[in-house]
Amino acid sequence: MAAQEDESTLTVIVALSANFSIAVAKAIAGVLSGSAAMLSEAAHSVADTTNQGLLLIAVHRSNRPADEKHPFGYGRERYFWALLAAVGIFVGGGVFAVLQGVRELIDPGGEHGHYVLTYIVLGVSFLLEGTSWTQATRQLRADAKRRSRSFRDQLWRTTDPATTTVFFEDTAALGGLMLAGLGVGLHQATGHHQWDSIASISIGLLLTVVAFLLGKENRSLIVGEAADPRLQRAVTELLSSYEEVTSVDELLTMVTGRGEVFVAAHLDLEDTLTAAEVEALARRMEHDVKEQQPFVKHFFLDVTADSARSGPAPTR
Repeated sequence: MAAQEDESTLTVIVALSANFSIAVAKAIAGVLSGSAAMLSEAAHSVADTTNQGLLLIAVHRSNRPADEKHPFGYGRERYFWALLAAVGIFVGGGVFAVLQGVRELIDPGGEHGHYVLTYIVLGVSFLLEGTSWTQATRQLRADAKRRSRSFRDQLWRTTDPATTTVFFEDTAALGGLMLAGLGVGLHQATGHHQWDSIASISIGLLLTVVAFLLGKENRSLIVGEAADPRLQRAVTELLSSYEEVTSVDELLTMVTGRGEVFVAAHLDLEDTLTAAEVEALARRMEHDVKEQQPFVKHFFLDVTADSARSGPAPTR
């Protein structure tokens, strides 16, 4: 787990370093060229840099140990900061880019130029963003392999929003750079500033879609998302395999942090079991479940009234 946390931190730091450098270069090129698309890209990179800072806070704060006030730990705080990062993408990138494009469409605001500088900045930015994207992709593929998932499933079912956010941000950034380059190129070729404005608006819409997807996923995790269906099936099958279990009436799961799952099971046990036997069985089940499913951090049991005729049933 510690190694995976270090990997997440590395992914965020790589993205932060790349975006900061890119933001400065884009801003200079945008101001000198007067390109709305380049200014939108600069705002996008500033927003991304800020978001990486939020993700670093998320990684750090979510690793705090459980205490009396938060007995299940601080793992879900990671999703709160990741949600703020999604809002940052929308406000700092998407809204600004659309407004900048519309403003330039209505009022071009003077001559444009410095095309060579703009293309150089776009090319260097593409290489830096590509480096960050490669790091995020590499981590997602490694995590998918460890969990025997496809890359797509890992992308949408991961409990680590830091890596997913970096991946989506960098994917949007690479798409935005191509849109900016296309807009600047068409502007240069035709002399019509509308192409640059349309590129800026397109970048804003792209960022809005990315922000919506990230916000939706983190909202689900904050509210309390169920664990991977495969884990649920595996735990249900394990509990059903005990001779003392008549049926697994209900299994409730919830993601409580990166690689951490809460499990509560409602079981119907053999009526002949004594309270001591039920307690021993509960302890054995907890040990077996956590051994076979390392992501299960908290495991609780509840049994039907018939099972507890000879005494109270344990809840853990």
